[in-house]
Amino acid sequence: MSAGPAYIRDKEEDEAVLVVNLTNGKVFSVFTGHDGIVDAVFGIHGASLQDGHWYGYFGGVTDDRTRDSHGYPDLYRVDLDTGHAEIMAKGSETIAGWLVGPDGQVIARTRYDQTSGDWSVNTGSFAGATLLSGRAPFGGPEIWRGRTPDTVLIARPDDKDQTVYEEAPLADGAPKVVGDGISFGHPIIDRATHLWIGQTSEADRPEATFFDPALNAHMQAVRKTFAGLDVRFISAGPNFGRLIVFTSGTGDSGTYWLVDIAAHSANPLGYEYPDAQPADVGPIQMVSWKAADGLELHGVLSLPPGREAKNLPVVVLPHGGPQARDYPRFDWWAQAFASRGYAVFQPNFRGSDGYGDAFRDAGFGEWGRKMQTDISDGLAELARQGIVDPKRACIDGGSYGGYAALAGVTVQHGLYRCAVSVAGVSELPGMIDYAGGTGKSATRYWRKFMGATSGFAGELGPISPRRIAARADAPILLIHGTDDTVVPLSQSIQMAEALKAAGKPFEFVTVPGADHWYLHEDARMTMITKSVAFVEKYNPPDPAPVQAQASSASAAPSH
Repeated sequence: MSAGPAYIRDKEEDEAVLVVNLTNGKVFSVFTGHDGIVDAVFGIHGASLQDGHWYGYFGGVTDDRTRDSHGYPDLYRVDLDTGHAEIMAKGSETIAGWLVGPDGQVIARTRYDQTSGDWSVNTGSFAGATLLSGRAPFGGPEIWRGRTPDTVLIARPDDKDQTVYEEAPLADGAPKVVGDGISFGHPIIDRATHLWIGQTSEADRPEATFFDPALNAHMQAVRKTFAGLDVRFISAGPNFGRLIVFTSGTGDSGTYWLVDIAAHSANPLGYEYPDAQPADVGPIQMVSWKAADGLELHGVLSLPPGREAKNLPVVVLPHGGPQARDYPRFDWWAQAFASRGYAVFQPNFRGSDGYGDAFRDAGFGEWGRKMQTDISDGLAELARQGIVDPKRACIDGGSYGGYAALAGVTVQHGLYRCAVSVAGVSELPGMIDYAGGTGKSATRYWRKFMGATSGFAGELGPISPRRIAARADAPILLIHGTDDTVVPLSQSIQMAEALKAAGKPFEFVTVPGADHWYLHEDARMTMITKSVAFVEKYNPPDPAPVQAQASSASAAPSH
């Protein structure tokens, strides 16, 4: 689940930005220890080199103990050597973000009214011309610099809330449509010029493409070098003579490479999971199936190393969001199960991101309905192909995936031996009430996705696992961090109480200090260790092949 804060609660899960000086090795966190500014970053809005000195521009919230505090992000200029911060522009309830030019001046800003849905893109930091405006129920535009210094690139919603990309001149001239959400992907901005130079496509294996044919040729050569792996463009040096890319997939737990085009060389810079050896990472591939209503669907299948892909026990691992998706990459959560002999199925059900706005819209009103059966339809297809044993399936997920896990054994029946819900939603009306605190656009979004058009309880009660806990047909493990502010701990507490009252088998683990994302290693290890042990208890894997047993003795598993 994801929803950005529009104001500061007593506790929020926010972002931090670390600045690393490559010359002297000094590191500092933006706004940390700064008197009068909350220790968190609310948006990165550019950087500029002025008189040989670098400055970064960040959204920061003035501490509520000061008279200038209004609870919304202001634009600060931060000295990237000293960490000193000074305010550049005041924010407000409707100002969503700024775009800063190479001279440190605000080129443009975005506005979004949470209540009315009105949005606009304006030049300058205060009074300026309106480049584009409109109304959208769920959120406003994003902006970057365009292909030339006198233009901006805008991703904005149209009247049907479909994403449209336009390039607009800052002075005279009309904006020009340059793509939609699915054909465009995400812009690539040159780190030196800060101009738009290409985009990363939305695909099962996203590809970076550039306006410059020579750069495209470089990337094609890199992709050919790492054929069969997911290849992500990270950054490039002057004239793109050297590139940094990240690879992941079968036999690769995540590697950063320095590619020298002229020397025709690629050397590893570092490994995301250095303890996971190539032999430890089994096949990772995309799979396809059709839903009961004929919708074409895709997902990721991770197979255990050293085992035949036949009649395997399976863990279904739906993603959170639900407007997110999985790719054929190394996934630490999936690999924790695959390394123990399970096939792991990660379905990109309708409502997922990355397949276009129409596919997202197909998920509206389908929580516990077609979004749920999309998952079980995929499991049935894997069983039909003989890859997995449908009688040996468990479902495990976090956030929305936690909801899908709970719904898999309450809304649905006869599919899973057990369910693991990590920070999952169990009470849908309560979640809408909670999310509504971040602004009315959030309420509109969750009502649309969950399918609440009028009264919450009547429509959402039949698909709220807490309210139908007595129908649970398999043991359930609930895991929740005490510091989760995205899905509150109360969602799991209420589910535990309902299961206890119904006399259903369950376990409830609270993880002290854990946030929604389990970013701290000890919290993550607690979560994954408890999850794996629970699944192994109710859905034990097959004994490891002799050669796999010998291999595991020489390499410790990595999560």
